[in-house]
Amino acid sequence: MGEKSVFPTVYTTVPDADPLETKEWREALQAVIRAGGEERGRFLLQQLEDEARNLGIAGYGQPYSAYRNTIPLNKQGSYPGDLDLEERIIGIIRWNALAMVARANQAYGELGGHIASYASAAEIFEVGFNHFFRGDEAEQGADLVYFQPHSAPGIYARAFLEGRLSEELLANYRRETRGEGLASYPHPWLMSDFWQFPTGSMGLGPISAIYQARFMRYLEDRNLTATDRRHVWGTFGDGEMDEPESIGALTLAAREKLDNLTFIINCNLQRLDGPVRGNGQIIQELESLFTGAGWNVIKVLWGSDWDALFSRDASNALLRRFASTVDGKYQTLGAKDGAYNLKNFFNEDPELRALAAHMTDAEVDALKRGGHDMRKLHAAFAAARDHRGGPTVILAKTKKGYGMGGAGESRMTAHQTKKLDIDGLKIFRDRFRLPLSDDDLAHLRFYKPAEDSPELIYLRRRRSVLGGNLPVRRRKAEPLPVPPLSDYAQFALQADGKEMSTTMAAVRMLGGLLKDRVLGPRVVPIVADEARTFGMANLFRQVGIYSPVGQLYEPEDAGSMLYYREAKDGQILEEGITEAGAISSWVAAATSYSVHGLPMLPFYIYYSMFGFQRVGDLIWAAADQRARGFLFGATAGRTTLSGEGLQHQDGHSHMAAAGIPNCRAYDPAFACELAVIMDHGMRQMLEGQEDVFYYVTLMNENYAQPSLPEGVASDIIKGMYRFGSRKVPQSKAKVRLLGSGAILMEVIAAAELLAEDWQIESEIWSVTSFSELARDARDSERWNRLHPNDKPHRSHLETCLAGEAPVVAATDYIRAYPQLVATYLEGRYVTLGTDGFGRSDTRTALRGFFEVDRHHVVLAALQALVQEGTLPQKALATAIRRYGIDPDSPAPWTV
Repeated sequence: MGEKSVFPTVYTTVPDADPLETKEWREALQAVIRAGGEERGRFLLQQLEDEARNLGIAGYGQPYSAYRNTIPLNKQGSYPGDLDLEERIIGIIRWNALAMVARANQAYGELGGHIASYASAAEIFEVGFNHFFRGDEAEQGADLVYFQPHSAPGIYARAFLEGRLSEELLANYRRETRGEGLASYPHPWLMSDFWQFPTGSMGLGPISAIYQARFMRYLEDRNLTATDRRHVWGTFGDGEMDEPESIGALTLAAREKLDNLTFIINCNLQRLDGPVRGNGQIIQELESLFTGAGWNVIKVLWGSDWDALFSRDASNALLRRFASTVDGKYQTLGAKDGAYNLKNFFNEDPELRALAAHMTDAEVDALKRGGHDMRKLHAAFAAARDHRGGPTVILAKTKKGYGMGGAGESRMTAHQTKKLDIDGLKIFRDRFRLPLSDDDLAHLRFYKPAEDSPELIYLRRRRSVLGGNLPVRRRKAEPLPVPPLSDYAQFALQADGKEMSTTMAAVRMLGGLLKDRVLGPRVVPIVADEARTFGMANLFRQVGIYSPVGQLYEPEDAGSMLYYREAKDGQILEEGITEAGAISSWVAAATSYSVHGLPMLPFYIYYSMFGFQRVGDLIWAAADQRARGFLFGATAGRTTLSGEGLQHQDGHSHMAAAGIPNCRAYDPAFACELAVIMDHGMRQMLEGQEDVFYYVTLMNENYAQPSLPEGVASDIIKGMYRFGSRKVPQSKAKVRLLGSGAILMEVIAAAELLAEDWQIESEIWSVTSFSELARDARDSERWNRLHPNDKPHRSHLETCLAGEAPVVAATDYIRAYPQLVATYLEGRYVTLGTDGFGRSDTRTALRGFFEVDRHHVVLAALQALVQEGTLPQKALATAIRRYGIDPDSPAPWTV
């Protein structure tokens, strides 16, 4: 009594000056509810709260409620399933999940794996699988489920009972190199028929689920496919909610009233190594967070065995005690037995001691947390599914390692527990009534009931009622035809020297694609609040910006030609200043072919610096999920975005892109190159249904654009083509100059200087992708190494640059990018790049500073020829003087 609450505004310690008056107020409220219903009661409470604020005697209440279940017992409803059978099935799945992990560690030397997370969430998953998660064959369509990644063993164990995974696969858990094992976490790339969504990098699941639910509304509102009866369920951990991506889009879900979305947060009160909030209450904190963001919050904290205690607790002693107990203590209580809980929880408070006086140690020990009570969970799931007007979060209180006893239940080390000793296994068996012998335990044998057993009949019948197995991933959809290149890009193919930027060209091609009768409606333009910067304002009027409520105001620029237009069937997704949100929308669209059976073509255009650097984890997840679409890194390079500086100028995104196996990355210099790349990519992804996506860097620098040379289209895709040459009569030497992106223009100018000032002949090569050249060269190298008796393969790079003539490569990226191909060249190879921090200045000044301008290209070529013995050493000093290069300036990567 009188203890200080963790959340002191919920429970007051001020003495009751007039208990009779208090009783009358309470009875009056009860009478109102009996006569007028709950809505009337809530209305009066709101009126009283408003009046209290007007009188200055009450501040705004905290956005969390008492530490008890949101759904009262009289609203719970009956459980529609066979509880005894479901509990037996859960026990079997728990065992197989445990055995899978323990066998992998025992047999193959600590392969890893996790037991405790699934142990805490088993009832959550089974309520979903048996009663809510709908499969592909459901009349309403399939639900989408984002699974807590560390619970993957439990999902595998269930699929084993369903007959979808073999015992051999379970026995080879985490042994994937030859294709006979199971992935550690949900990985669609590795298990392309099973997992739909990669959630293994914690925090990505929540934001992905939100934008997936929103994208489903987008598809519905644009009349592309029916999604209104499908639901998105996300199961996540309370520790995971510390990730910024987990909470970064909560207000979007509420703002757009996504009542097709439910989060179930497994609140086992523990991170990987200890309490989430040892000195606080994570459940109350999360309720405050979600309530403030506009979500409907349902707490499932206490199991059915607590109902009798609550009914007898007229003075709310339990709630006061719960409010004053921090999570660190809850964890300790969860790890101890009934005798400890009686002594250190109930008996520390006189009212609670009296409340539990009739209970034995065993009865106290049997008190469940709500997340392990299927009745309570079912009521919460049903309420979440039926809620209208916004998203719902279920906060389910559980024990990490539930059922693992002293080896892991609510222990600090629960997450690291990979095995149990024989005594622990016996306790586990007996607790869940498993028909296993001591020998079965010792050998960690998997258990599967007979095909005609009540357990398997029930399990399969429930999935049949709900529309089939889950998770299941669809690999392909109907191919989507791509219009002829000339229909939307003729201006680029026949540019004839017209000045434009590649960004301008990309947006113009996008506008052309949007007009195509078949492909146009499937195009999804996505921007993170920079549409006007990228010249996309003309699309506002053409296709509109998506808004689920249309446009409720007259825009300030309504009288202009390119006014800001929002519409319910708008096509552009303008996400605001959130790259994480924009890429999440892109992933939803880029995987629509699999998730919804509807191929879409998303184009996300953004400052290239804010792509792989800022949301690289989400891009990697997109690769895992086999995304198909275009990422346009605009204002790309370190010297083309003049005036911005260090945090905006990108010199390394192509290195990140090069590390993703199914990312095809290009840095085109010209609009015609861009057109060829876009056409090839669309055909590869939409017609060929290949699981690749494209990263293309675009510049905002205007310069003369050539028409597409004859016969170079295939070489553009391979990564380089011969743009031209600068012949010199009676030349002293010959070099090969490679350039990409905007720096190709400096390379072309350098060829002129080499010819005019030094009588040196040049070949000029436009390199559209050093990463594609390196990929092809690696493939050839590997094939030749493994097939020594066959005719050697020759890569495109080696074919183009055969011989020992010196090669100079200059790009707007760090030197490591062109150096991707260094080991595959015969001749001397010199690279120039923009290593170092970006800074603000003119393009000319920046290129001089980073030593990638025409003069430094010339100097690098001369140095290569000097080292070859073709030119005398003094040529370098002459060039330095002629071009005004400061030989004593610090290297750009040092300042």
